[in-house]
Amino acid sequence: MSAALSPTPKMQFFDANGAPLAGGKLYTYAAGTSTPLATYTDATGQTANANPVIADSRGEMSVWLDGFFYKFILKSATDTTIWTVDNISANASSQSTAVTATQGQTAVTVPIYVAGGSLLVARNGLVQNYNVDYTETNSTTITFVAPGLSLGDVIITRF
Repeated sequence: MSAALSPTPKMQFFDANGAPLAGGKLYTYAAGTSTPLATYTDATGQTANANPVIADSRGEMSVWLDGFFYKFILKSATDTTIWTVDNISANASSQSTAVTATQGQTAVTVPIYVAGGSLLVARNGLVQNYNVDYTETNSTTITFVAPGLSLGDVIITRF
């Protein structure tokens, strides 16, 4: 068995004063575009949310993603943009299974991701630093710096 980090069951947002972002609006688009992309009310993916998704009085909303990359734009109830984040994915392969290293192993195969430092890499539960502890060989392989990994090191990745 391999344990995984629990997803956030509800998203919650706050205004600049720390109050819940009641009536806040989360617009969802295909990554890198202004083309709306559906999110869903629950894990079944059967019922699409409105776009934008409107936060309740506690600043909360249920947002379940399909297997695509998204761009999120969060706005206040009065349509003031708070932030924009691109290339968001929650696809089931976003967390790899644990890889147990052999002595001196340097290359580790990971699920495909967008290269460029967007991968979170943990070695024995400790987050590793991009371009210090490891580099990206391509979009499915990371390479640990010499002398490599020790026998039994456990590597988990998330993007």
